[in-house]
Amino acid sequence: MGELVKVIAEALVDHPESVEVSETVTSASVVIELKVAPEDMGKVIGKQGRIAKALRTVVKAAATRENKHVVVEIVQ
Repeated sequence: MGELVKVIAEALVDHPESVEVSETVTSASVVIELKVAPEDMGKVIGKQGRIAKALRTVVKAAATRENKHVVVEIVQ
């Protein structure tokens, strides 16, 4: 799941080398943290959070196929 988030995020931003993705696996879910350069934050979030919501929807759909619960967090 982390690779999927990384590929999508790198396609969206101006500085793909600064994209960092970390996965934390707990018993109930998988938490994916996405870090991008500060100037790229708006591109990942989008107007009114639409791109962030779409990213979460895609990851959730992929996770459903593997019977996992995934949370995507965008951090600074």
